[in-house]
Amino acid sequence: MIVKMSRVYIAARRTDRDLLMDGLGRMNLLHVEPVKPEAAVADEETLKAISDLDRAIRILSPFGPSKKIASKRPLDAAHETIEIQKTIKNGQNRLADLHRRLEASAIWGNVRLDQLEDLRESGVEVRFFSVPREDVEKIRAECAEVLSTLPGKRALMAVIDRGEQFEMPEGAHPVPLPTLDRPSVLAEAAEIDAELKRSFHRLSELSELMEALHAERTRLASEVAYVTALRSGLSQGELYAVQGWLPSEKADKTESRLVSYGIPAAVHIRPAGEDETPPTMIRYPFWARPMMGLFDILGTLPGYREMDLSPFFMLALPVFAAMLIGDAGYGFLISLSGIVFYRRLSRTAGRPKAQMVIIFGLVTFLWGILTANYFGVTPETLAGSGGPEAALEGRGEAAAHALFPTAGLHIRAADLMRRAAPLWRPDPEAARFLIIKISLVIGCLHLILARLRRMADLIPDQRALAELGWVVALADMLVVIWHLLFIGVSRIPSAVWWVLAAAVFLSSWFGRPSGNVAKRLLIGFASSLLPLLSTFSDTMSYVRLFAVGLASYYIASAFNALSVQIAREATWFAAVPILIFGHGLNIGLATIAIFAHGIRLNMLEFSNNVGVQWSGYAYRPFSTENTIISEKETS
Repeated sequence: MIVKMSRVYIAARRTDRDLLMDGLGRMNLLHVEPVKPEAAVADEETLKAISDLDRAIRILSPFGPSKKIASKRPLDAAHETIEIQKTIKNGQNRLADLHRRLEASAIWGNVRLDQLEDLRESGVEVRFFSVPREDVEKIRAECAEVLSTLPGKRALMAVIDRGEQFEMPEGAHPVPLPTLDRPSVLAEAAEIDAELKRSFHRLSELSELMEALHAERTRLASEVAYVTALRSGLSQGELYAVQGWLPSEKADKTESRLVSYGIPAAVHIRPAGEDETPPTMIRYPFWARPMMGLFDILGTLPGYREMDLSPFFMLALPVFAAMLIGDAGYGFLISLSGIVFYRRLSRTAGRPKAQMVIIFGLVTFLWGILTANYFGVTPETLAGSGGPEAALEGRGEAAAHALFPTAGLHIRAADLMRRAAPLWRPDPEAARFLIIKISLVIGCLHLILARLRRMADLIPDQRALAELGWVVALADMLVVIWHLLFIGVSRIPSAVWWVLAAAVFLSSWFGRPSGNVAKRLLIGFASSLLPLLSTFSDTMSYVRLFAVGLASYYIASAFNALSVQIAREATWFAAVPILIFGHGLNIGLATIAIFAHGIRLNMLEFSNNVGVQWSGYAYRPFSTENTIISEKETS
């Protein structure tokens, strides 16, 4: 339920400004709305300090603390951390450059440039050439030595000639000396490596201050919130005033609570105007509170005058997630991890997110049982692993029923899987068509539910009858799609088209009420064309529940087959890592699919049909501790 909001204006003496803001902060009720948004900002220095602290916390979070305890002011530690990180990045970049130079200088061996310079000063100049290996013997010089081989059947030659008989073959090319020799590169790399080790050790020491960094960050964030709220008000003459929003159910007690704090202030409260956009505060039903975690992740809220869809999301999204993952084994692992790590997840991510993980896992586990899919293993694959006589594909229900009672552990386990899975079929094609049908029916019901919710919101407006027309259109469109996919277009009864036409007329006539009959019908019909096409595309969108779930099964099955093959050729010790990696990857892809497809079906298809545009912004009441942060006059 979206909580009703009231507009509040509070005025006090300018000398009581800090006292008023401290009282409002303790009340934790007023969503402050700035009079001049451009002035309601904190000092740039404070914002930069918070940014530096955030950056330092991110840098230090992977490091384990050392035994040496660092002693430093939090902000100074943050600045040092950032500088060390820059040094590390520069050092790593330089090491990468040196590595490339080392590879390029491999042909020179351990020759030092200073040694060559000493020879040149003593009158012996060594020159280097790239020579085809078959032409090495053609070199005429005082001294010629092969140093290394080069690509393209060539050789690197060192040549010394102090006479006039120097002669090189035509295919020889001069090779310039490197700017850095190999020993110099190795020496510089060793210095940088030592510096990196010292830098990492220092970061480990600074990680001892993580608690202090978090505390300083919290203090500065509170200061920013306070200063921002303070500058959101209006100072004029001897008065200071603030405005904002608070829940209507608590608005009447605002003035009495300020009086109880010893703050003389005038309070004016009025309902929200039609042209105003209050913040959105949702009071979730207790059973739908896990969806609060989803909205936190997405950062979206319905508009103040829209509707709370969390109960509908709570009913639909776990089912969509289960169909997208489609595996009882995965569901068991997800729910088990949510239960085992519930406290840790609650502390780090919040209780709603932890509950959401458990619910998604349990519903997925149940769906996997209904479809007989456990880590990509189905009754036919499990029975088939017990012997060639257990192959089921294409044999039909009678053959499968005759097969399962036979002896063998694999067969008995497969029989248990089959008995607990009313949605399993021995024919894979029949199983696929069944899940496609279930996906379409679920999609149609989901969209009809959206239209019914919108109709309930419009009653007693006559536009509610237009929503009834769309309910009929959605149900009729499912019949059309059913014939297109499973029966045949030519066999669609003519009554289906007449019902669809009646539904479109109903939605057109009542969708745009007007006194002019022609205008009402034409505008209504024109505005119904795109939604009519959407009834087809929106319903078909739910086929993705089947498609992604099937892809998840095939990925799991492929890794199972690969692991079995490796186990047969080598050993299970080599196959187990492949199995763990494959199923871990599949669970990760399925998690992405929940956001890419499951949430999409709710946030787009369902929300568009119910009329929610997610245009709201969160109700964030101003809150502070019982200490007053002094603020200089800015007027």
